[in-house]
Amino acid sequence: MDTAPASRKQQTHDRILDTAARVLRDTGFHGVGVADIMKKAGLTHGGFYAHFASREALLAEALERAGQDSQLRLQKSIAAGEAKGMSRFQALVEGYLSDRHLKAPDAGCPVAALASEMPRQSEAVREAAALRVRSLVSRVEACLPPGHEADAAAVIASHLIGALQLARMLGDNAGGRRHLAASRRFLLEQFEPPLR
Repeated sequence: MDTAPASRKQQTHDRILDTAARVLRDTGFHGVGVADIMKKAGLTHGGFYAHFASREALLAEALERAGQDSQLRLQKSIAAGEAKGMSRFQALVEGYLSDRHLKAPDAGCPVAALASEMPRQSEAVREAAALRVRSLVSRVEACLPPGHEADAAAVIASHLIGALQLARMLGDNAGGRRHLAASRRFLLEQFEPPLR
């Protein structure tokens, strides 16, 4: 049996998802139109339904893809921080609240990019969004220094998301970067044990 058509179909599906995930984080849910996504992916509008049952199905999958991409980038950032001698927690905070993350919402955490819009989406999209939130909280929990309650992870995740959103509202400028720096200092002072 020839697997080339399935492979080509999967490659096309992935290209649509990658495009939709980027546009979703950059413009929000309202900015994801089927025709526009297909055009940006270099495909015709008519081919959409060979890959997705509906726009809502695309949104849910794009949100999942955006979250997976973001989680992979965060894992790499944590590993790079640890290689420089940072604790896992410090590397998480420094990576998530970085100037790079501030200026690239289209490549960053979908929870921070879309949090205010998520409650108004369809049930399937809200479920995909809740999974992204739980995944971020789990990532924070895995990086917490010993001695902290697991509930602290949800508080820290909320602070990370909110700090990034507020910094983006201030802009990719001195004000936004100052807000991120203050948030990083606060989280590290509160949750990172001092060196002895």
